[in-house]
Amino acid sequence: MREEIAKILTMVQDGKIDADKGAELIQILQDKEESTELFVEKPKTNNYLDKMLKVRIQSTDNDNVTVNLPLKLVKVVLMAGHSIAASIPESEKYIKDIDINLIIDAIENELDGPIVDVKSANGDTVSVIIE
Repeated sequence: MREEIAKILTMVQDGKIDADKGAELIQILQDKEESTELFVEKPKTNNYLDKMLKVRIQSTDNDNVTVNLPLKLVKVVLMAGHSIAASIPESEKYIKDIDINLIIDAIENELDGPIVDVKSANGDTVSVIIE
């Protein structure tokens, strides 16, 4: 598009067209460029979605859990996984204090680092981290 604008400006400078006609032609080029951009899918350059959501559960009974999920899948898996884990008696006590909406908000706002850090009175810990 720069070449076309340069040609229009040269035509204005040489007196082949007046400034108003030149401005009109440049506007037409810009409108054409904008309408073309609407139909061209641009590649995502958001490296944030390449990160992982890491869930770490460490219990004093050695019932440890380590889960790594790509952020690209987290929203779907998180909601399903939380409801499944809540229905399993052994894991229910570990996830009852985790606010899933807090984690989803953190992802949507591209937060990085620890999201949830819970420690029970008997030493069990639950951590959710985005790295």
